[in-house]
Amino acid sequence: MRGREETAPGTSPPSRDNVTEQQKRTKTIYIVYVIAALDITWMFLQFSVTPYLAKKLGFNTLWFGYLQTTVGVIQLCGGPLFGRFGDVFGARAALSLACSSTVVFFLLLAVAENPAMLFIHKLPTIFMHVLPACQMVVADLSAPEKRADALSKLGLCFGVGMIAGSTLGGHLNTRFGETFTAGFGAVGSTFSLLLVLKFIPKTTKSQAPTPGRDSENKSKSIFNVGEITRLLKFPGVKRTFLVKIVAGLPSGIFQVMFSIIALDFFKLKPEQNGYLMAYFGIASMVVQGAVVGRLTARYSESSLLLLSIGVSSLVGLAQAYMQDVFQFCLIVVPMMFSLSVFNVITDSMLTKSVPASDTGTMMGLCASVQSLLRTVGPTAGGFMYVHYGVSSIGLLQFVVNIAVFVHLLQRHLRETPGHQE
Repeated sequence: MRGREETAPGTSPPSRDNVTEQQKRTKTIYIVYVIAALDITWMFLQFSVTPYLAKKLGFNTLWFGYLQTTVGVIQLCGGPLFGRFGDVFGARAALSLACSSTVVFFLLLAVAENPAMLFIHKLPTIFMHVLPACQMVVADLSAPEKRADALSKLGLCFGVGMIAGSTLGGHLNTRFGETFTAGFGAVGSTFSLLLVLKFIPKTTKSQAPTPGRDSENKSKSIFNVGEITRLLKFPGVKRTFLVKIVAGLPSGIFQVMFSIIALDFFKLKPEQNGYLMAYFGIASMVVQGAVVGRLTARYSESSLLLLSIGVSSLVGLAQAYMQDVFQFCLIVVPMMFSLSVFNVITDSMLTKSVPASDTGTMMGLCASVQSLLRTVGPTAGGFMYVHYGVSSIGLLQFVVNIAVFVHLLQRHLRETPGHQE
């Protein structure tokens, strides 16, 4: 340490500045984790309201699928634009917009008394991208070699929010009804907005702006499609996106249909559904907090991607033959493991493939992949569930993921000898 200080005269003050800057970054990341956990809490609170309110308003499985598809289409359009907005106007503006939209979303849900209002209340979801904005901040403030671990901690927040939101939503909906629960979500989202305004810096980009770059960036419209699609031209981005879409589609179908599966196939009441989602959260916390970080520190991202897809194929096979809630609970742990590792690794690979100034747009594109799955998933899942049952969704996941696994494994084996030589 002394030798380093001597080779760089006069670096003591910058070292103290660096320590202070690192402390600020760490504090901001911790605040972002809190905001993410709260947002997931409100999201799962909403999951305890919408399916039961939709059934009360006369929605069947197919119409509920159309409702979910509407959300997917809206967020598919909004994800890349929101990411671009975050890169141009900064983290505070992006998170403020996302949290404000969530407040409006819950207020509209609270007054939804007919099927049309249930569709209208989904409109604010075009800007409801709190988690991608949090991922952008974490990617900006974390070192590349620690990015996968830092992003996995957001998954830990996801588990906390899943437990809190599902349990709280189930209890509130059972005791006070859908309107009160939605109003509670609006108040909670307002608190999240206050945290953003108080603690999140205007921008989290650490890269020094090149001459004219900042003004050029601000002058470009967030609707500039060329600025968004150019990221796909970076090496490895297009291939990773294709894997993320194809391998993620079957599990995405199951996720968006789970509310209906819990209600119709497992015959769960709101409070029981809340307990099941809380179990999801505990499994997610264990995987994200105790497993993913250690795996990313010891194994390459390509190997972990292979592992997650292989496990996902086996999960699909198990889902095809499950008969009751107990059997499903046995599947939850490997399911959460494959989902967590797959999402963390693909997000990490994609953000490392682009410049630091474009992490927001990249996370917006990643969010659009999830939205694409939610767009196709409900309609396809509703059709498969009505005509072929739950087993068809599991079999689709098994076939698609095993095909992607074999393809990536062959590619990995072809590349490995070349690296060794």
